[in-house]
Amino acid sequence: MFPLLSSLLSANAQWAERTNDAHPNFFGQCAKGQSPKVLWIGCADSRVPESVVTNAKPGDIFVHRNIANQFHLHDDSALSVLTYAVNVVGVEHVVIVGHTHCGGAVACMEAAQAQTSNSPPPISPDSPLGRWLAPLVNLVTKLDLKTLPAETHLDAIIEANVKRQVENVCATDVIKGAWAAAMGDEGKEKRQVWVHGLVYDVASGRLKDLNVSRGPRAQTE
Repeated sequence: MFPLLSSLLSANAQWAERTNDAHPNFFGQCAKGQSPKVLWIGCADSRVPESVVTNAKPGDIFVHRNIANQFHLHDDSALSVLTYAVNVVGVEHVVIVGHTHCGGAVACMEAAQAQTSNSPPPISPDSPLGRWLAPLVNLVTKLDLKTLPAETHLDAIIEANVKRQVENVCATDVIKGAWAAAMGDEGKEKRQVWVHGLVYDVASGRLKDLNVSRGPRAQTE
């Protein structure tokens, strides 16, 4: 057997045993179903494991991760996750989470710089990764980064990216439908779904709230 795979299986067995010893009914309860209140849409980066950085347990967070925490409005994978999370699982908070030192954001920054200098792009725009990151490259080209110190460009791109994905999630029929249904008869409130934008600082382990939260009440104010 592969040594790394053996290590993973051994670590899993130890974790399962410790968890069962501490909470004998935990896995039995997990097998009965899930009811997480949070959908985490984040980056596939190995340094940002949502359950670890939030000290969450299995069953606490519904998850969708991809390169550079994108939410494309034509992406059936992301839309399926959002639909299931909101309409079936019943989440109340959708969090878009970017992170510092994001390789996808770096690639998009370099691609945008290549466009302005007529240089070869670092990633072929016809490749799967190039097509995936194209919307973010386009966003970068529209940011007024020249007014900012060069060392802050990447962080500015990362935050702008999160804000754009919040906008994209809010533009879906799933979220619009949830907001429309948030007010019941005679103004009685039903379950509300909120969308938030966060950035994880890899160097400190802390999550930063970008204060761009949107929800049903915000749409009527």
